[in-house]
Amino acid sequence: MTLRRRDLVTFTAAAGGLWEAPPARRPNIVLVMTDDQGFGDLSLHGNPHLSTPHTDSVARQGVEFTQFQVCPVCSPTRSSLLTGRYNYRTGIVDTFLGRSMMYPDEVTVAEILRGAGYRTGIFGKWHLGDNYPMRAMDQGFGEALVHRGGGIGQASDPPGSSYFDPILFHNGVQTQHKGYCTDVFFENAIQWMDRDPKQPFFAYIPTNAPHSPLQIADRYADPFRAKGLHDGTARVYGMVANIDENMGRLLDYLRRSGRERDTLLIFLTDNGAVGPERYNAGMRGQKTTPYQGGIRVPFFVRWPARLKAGVKVDRIAAHIDVLPTLLEACGVPKPAGVKLDGRSLMPLVEGKAAGWPDRMLFTQWHRGDRPEAFRNCAVRTQQHKLIDGKELYDLQADPAEKNDLAASRPEIVGRLRKGYEDWLRDVSSDHDYVPPRIYVGTPHENPVVLTRQDWRVPPDARGPATGWWEVDVRRAGDFDISATLELAETDGEARFELGNIRRTVRVAKDATQCRFGLIPLVAGPGRLRATVVTDARTTGARFVELRAVRK
Repeated sequence: MTLRRRDLVTFTAAAGGLWEAPPARRPNIVLVMTDDQGFGDLSLHGNPHLSTPHTDSVARQGVEFTQFQVCPVCSPTRSSLLTGRYNYRTGIVDTFLGRSMMYPDEVTVAEILRGAGYRTGIFGKWHLGDNYPMRAMDQGFGEALVHRGGGIGQASDPPGSSYFDPILFHNGVQTQHKGYCTDVFFENAIQWMDRDPKQPFFAYIPTNAPHSPLQIADRYADPFRAKGLHDGTARVYGMVANIDENMGRLLDYLRRSGRERDTLLIFLTDNGAVGPERYNAGMRGQKTTPYQGGIRVPFFVRWPARLKAGVKVDRIAAHIDVLPTLLEACGVPKPAGVKLDGRSLMPLVEGKAAGWPDRMLFTQWHRGDRPEAFRNCAVRTQQHKLIDGKELYDLQADPAEKNDLAASRPEIVGRLRKGYEDWLRDVSSDHDYVPPRIYVGTPHENPVVLTRQDWRVPPDARGPATGWWEVDVRRAGDFDISATLELAETDGEARFELGNIRRTVRVAKDATQCRFGLIPLVAGPGRLRATVVTDARTTGARFVELRAVRK
């Protein structure tokens, strides 16, 4: 019998005797990850403008990793965080244009913990696939309150949504919510945690703040405007202040509910800051770069029942280490047949770091369908860091990455280059970057709504006007198909294509909707396009809805 990775998790949890609860109480887990909040966006790290007492307290009352790294952009960090594997293994290459969908056979920490008896919930930003079988609810989360794509207000978001009163998706159903998005995520997470006082939970709260668009109430931004800061920076800091308020609400709930002692709380961010006036703690670079300002982030672990307060760990660690750390903390074995890149940090957080070996950590990101060797990448050891295979820095002596030592230390450059080449070959071997497909015609999602977030486009496209979706019709049948369009400037026609199937309908000037009608689709993989052609130009549809008509 051949088992997929996900099947292995279910099999291991269900087979009697293969998993036993540890004698100690299993901790609840709360994992908070904010979006585009840099290492310097905390008062704990010297920001002269911000006050973040609640977030800072997580570090002061627990363990702070001072050399923790992630990817320079969000989706890759998220996939590594949840799988314990480098993002290139998981299918995540970029943040949009169909390159931000995780292979459905990847095993997430939510799947493993759910199989071990945990309640699992996500509240915020998933950004690893909006359609079956890649949604959070398909990847182990029993409760899912998320927005589409990379953020509220982006191309995949339903029209009319904003950070205020956002349109979200609750277990796959589109729902309108009242209030500010970060407040909504924390409030719903706390309510969900409170439902069952006995069963342990894993609550993942990945906020989309302080990512752009920088929407925040003036009462949060005005204090920073009054300091003379740029309006954009004032808005970012206002969003961070709101996050800190919500961290306070979370901590207060854990105290009031009696769950504080037995809850393992982690706080981190997904990449470095972005913006000309952001305090960057003396680091070089920002989001999108492999310099410290792009990939070094806060990482705090608080667990009163087991960890000492006020501990700082200077050993290098990364997003890939979170899953194995949580599994060891919960007494849950790693699933058989899954190759993890990370290692458990429990020896470090418990002060048992004697003999902790050095290692190489890797990160890379750029636009395109697959990585190019030595482009926007970094190799990190405890002491040294190699950028793009040619710049070498001693981070212990030169944390600001000002003095390139490559010419004087060729032996270190050669060793790190070789490590990178071996790594890239290894992480590229699983799927060779073949994109996953969106399933159409399953009972798990009907209708299926395709968005521009998951368009595929030629690798060299910049600001593409059209694209296509890689789909797999899992069950043949009739589908009622419609599209949401860009405002048509003149009369024209809308075209639907999937394999050998074609359908064309007329659209009038100023039209924003069209219906292609009932179209019989055959089972199998294919490339789906929906375009609007006028005398002026050809554009792609904003959304395409395919509703299976059951007979």
